[in-house]
Amino acid sequence: MRQAVFSSLGARVPGACFLDLFAGSGAYGLEALSRGAAGGVFVEKNAKAAACVRQNISAVCKSIGRADGEGLTLLQADALTVPLSQGAVPDLVFIDPPYEIIPTVATGLFMRLAELLAEKPEALVVFETPGEIELAPPGWTLRKRLGKGKGQPTVSFFSRST
Repeated sequence: MRQAVFSSLGARVPGACFLDLFAGSGAYGLEALSRGAAGGVFVEKNAKAAACVRQNISAVCKSIGRADGEGLTLLQADALTVPLSQGAVPDLVFIDPPYEIIPTVATGLFMRLAELLAEKPEALVVFETPGEIELAPPGWTLRKRLGKGKGQPTVSFFSRST
């Protein structure tokens, strides 16, 4: 799925700034970094997962010949409450929350992102959900959806409605 996501993003990635919410292992942000993203912010609440992200950042930076952690920030914090304005306004926002909380957190996340991305209407939100969940946040337009099927990961691309 991640391959399909980044193939869809294509030329948007090189030079982009990203925000990776519910980072887990940091896979989305690290893939963006390995494809030429300028940098970004990882947000992960779980201490063990945050330590994993830290190790993965180091490994990816080493493999791409980048100074360890240059242009990257890891916040061990709750993605639902952390201030999202941690530096540059992102071009790409990756959201991969625990599936069971999506119905209760999606609307609030999109409201917070609408404020953060107000000055960058071309920014994309890439939101992973199980196939049975279809998001339709007010003020946002679904640009693309990858994956289908109950219980299968699905990724939806949203931009602010104009």
